[in-house]
Amino acid sequence: MAKTKTGRSGGSLAAFFARRLVQAIPVLIGIVLFSFVILHMAPGDAIDVMAGEAGTGDAAYMAQLREKYGLDQPLYIQLARYGVQIAQLDLGYSIRNNMPVRDLILQRVGPTMMLMSVSIVVSVALGVLFGALAAIRRNSWLDDLISLVALLAYAMPIFWIGLMLIILFSVTLGILPSGGFIDVARQNVSPLGRVMDVLWHLVLPAMTLSLFYFAIYTRLMRASMLEVMGLDYIRTARAKGLGAAKVTLRHVVRNALLPIVTMLGMQTASLLGGAVVVETVFNWPGLGRLTYDAVFQRDYSLLIGILLMSSVMVIIINMLVDLAYSWLDPRIVAR
Repeated sequence: MAKTKTGRSGGSLAAFFARRLVQAIPVLIGIVLFSFVILHMAPGDAIDVMAGEAGTGDAAYMAQLREKYGLDQPLYIQLARYGVQIAQLDLGYSIRNNMPVRDLILQRVGPTMMLMSVSIVVSVALGVLFGALAAIRRNSWLDDLISLVALLAYAMPIFWIGLMLIILFSVTLGILPSGGFIDVARQNVSPLGRVMDVLWHLVLPAMTLSLFYFAIYTRLMRASMLEVMGLDYIRTARAKGLGAAKVTLRHVVRNALLPIVTMLGMQTASLLGGAVVVETVFNWPGLGRLTYDAVFQRDYSLLIGILLMSSVMVIIINMLVDLAYSWLDPRIVAR
């Protein structure tokens, strides 16, 4: 009997993720179509930017470059050609950087994933912890203090938080680097020293990105726990003689985490948007900084490639969220 249940559970879980993958395909196609058309409707292109930076307005030379990169073709031909490239897992060519878009993204995706992963872990862990403490100590001085800190963190813009942290920890105290990925002055260091250097540079960007989302998860966890505490089955568990700690951990916290997991999946896209701001402020060499540069350089192929890669990342994270949901509440997989 146990094997049958396990087999059914594994099969339903596999079918669940198969449906998610099938649903993701038209979403990605729609993103490519929409972004391609919108970006190419904007005036100017990478050739105009390059000509402006070079201080030349040679129409013949610019026409030659557009013909070389296929920018002189009608929009529908460019779209069809790009669709064929995407089908071959080719994200195109970056004119400004003079290299394939896929290589550029692979160079930058590591730092962004590092920044996002640390920010997610820190904000969710601290948000769940302090939200639970605020709910358990409801209407106490601790609840008021945690709520005040969360409100302040939520009210402050991300870029302003980053600038204030730079002023405090880099300019005033001088204990943390103000930006960058590694210390270029330290060349001959061991692999462990290089890792520690990267982590040292990661502190301020991760702290900046975490503070805003920490506030959201703290407030949400507090409200969710207070709601669960008032449900009938919690009172029943207490009436059966279960200890307060056991009721809180086994019943209250586990069910209160469902809205946290939902919010985590919903805010992945906004977290990528926040990474653009944070990476720009701290000169962090990730996808956010690359996106910022591509916008001003009119590098449409690079922009679409980054958007497509970001969409894939959002879909993968949401599938992981669905997996977490199936662990917290197995009934969800069967729906």
